[in-house]
Amino acid sequence: MASAGIVNIRRDVDDKFYRYRMPLLLTKIEGKGNGIKTVVPNMADVARALSRPPTYPTKFFGCELGAQTSSDDKNERYIVNGAHDASRLRELLDTFIDKFVLCRSCKNPETDLIILKSGRNEDIVRDCKACGERTDVDMKHKLVTFILKNPPKNPKKSKKGAKGETNGNGGGVHASAPSVPGDEHSGSGGDSDDELTKKIKAEAAELTTETKLAAQDWSADTSPEAVKARVKALESQVGGLSLTPAGGLGDDEGSDDDVNSPYAQFGRWVEENKGEAGVSAVQIYQKAQEFGVEKKHKTVLVLVQALFTEDVVKEINTYKALLAKMVTSEKHQKALLGGIERLVGLTHPELIPSVPKILMALYQIDVLEEDVVTQWGTHVSKKYVDKETSKKVRKASEPFLKWLEDADDDESE
Repeated sequence: MASAGIVNIRRDVDDKFYRYRMPLLLTKIEGKGNGIKTVVPNMADVARALSRPPTYPTKFFGCELGAQTSSDDKNERYIVNGAHDASRLRELLDTFIDKFVLCRSCKNPETDLIILKSGRNEDIVRDCKACGERTDVDMKHKLVTFILKNPPKNPKKSKKGAKGETNGNGGGVHASAPSVPGDEHSGSGGDSDDELTKKIKAEAAELTTETKLAAQDWSADTSPEAVKARVKALESQVGGLSLTPAGGLGDDEGSDDDVNSPYAQFGRWVEENKGEAGVSAVQIYQKAQEFGVEKKHKTVLVLVQALFTEDVVKEINTYKALLAKMVTSEKHQKALLGGIERLVGLTHPELIPSVPKILMALYQIDVLEEDVVTQWGTHVSKKYVDKETSKKVRKASEPFLKWLEDADDDESE
């Protein structure tokens, strides 16, 4: 893949926390005279971010420029005849996104293209996964004929989206964090839960009697001495995260006496300021940048322990843009789960029964992947908490893991 910068899918949105991102379109002029042509070396990556086949924007360029195009999906080579500068093609890409990607109602790019047939008539609609609206595309555009002849492939259905369509294009756009339909705290689409999503949340909210009893058997000692001991343990864990002198990461548990490490300072700042009015996700991220740890996975571990309280499910939605910005790899996801283990296992053990709700909230904002959380839930670890606490947290997560398994079985059927 050719090297390119990353830009917002909606380039009119100047927000560094905007979760829908794509590579900046690149061009390369090849040939001379009548054989001159413009190659788009990263068209496949751009189209993947838009959840559209790369032939669609390529053909759209040809329609708008009055030029012939050629597409080689096997070698990911997409060509527009003639010499065209990158800025012109980027402007046309913005037009393509507006006409064939963005929901006309909420301007969210998380849409599927669906072909609806009624007798001999065929219509193309954008099915929005954020607000639930279905909006028509411009059926007079020349690209429509190409789409009808080359319909989008039917992908593996997303467990978080609607099911049952015969035509559609891949799930959400993943470069930062989309607004999740069915999220009870979400600003957009919060009232448009489909039946599947409602069922999911109901099942995740109901813990088995065995799990509840297990949590009650491990009831927390609420005496002043016990509370003080837990707080002291948390402080040592946050303070113990450190950077090595060379600037790399130290051991996972860190140095117990390095309370002035960038991680410890960042954690203390978040704890001291999180309750103040006006302290936003942007300010928290900027503070992480000041300490030079905004891209480190251990920062996520510290952030979870310092930022979240007993209202963690609600707070996850409040800070979903921040989490999407900071959780960028499998290692970050594991650190996120480690922070949740410490939060519910050490600081707020009364939250043990709420582990499925917490995992569901993280899963719905796309900061946890199914494979990562499944592997975590089936392997007890002493990396972040003691073995017994680790067992209890994972035991409580079983309803959520069972839902993931059942959803996979439904897809297979």
